[in-house]
Amino acid sequence: MGAVVYFSSATNNTKRFVEKLGMPAYRIPLLPKDAPLVMEEEYVLIVPTYGGGSIKGAVPKQVIKFLNDERNRSLIRGVISSGNTNFGTAYCIAGDIISTKCKVPHMYKFELLGTPHDVEKVKQGLEEFWTQQH
Repeated sequence: MGAVVYFSSATNNTKRFVEKLGMPAYRIPLLPKDAPLVMEEEYVLIVPTYGGGSIKGAVPKQVIKFLNDERNRSLIRGVISSGNTNFGTAYCIAGDIISTKCKVPHMYKFELLGTPHDVEKVKQGLEEFWTQQH
């Protein structure tokens, strides 16, 4: 089974969601001075959408930096995104952008903290996904 890589801002909304999954997970560093994360196994990325409804700035800078490392980009197998439905058409667009650029499926979208139903769907989906991959 592959891992989960996620980015969470200081609010830790995404971190709390990922912790509920109960799976191995690696956090992309929040601060530029922190040591970069370099993956050595396949993973699914969980990313919040920034930008307040704009496409510009939707993908957090830390995630862009992480994916600009070829080692990390070569191991991504899917993306899951969170967002705010108040963003309208830009809801979870960070996942759409990463999916297109990295040529991986955008597997699931959830709002803000996610519901217990979202956690269960993502957990089941990831288990099925990794089973089918190997």
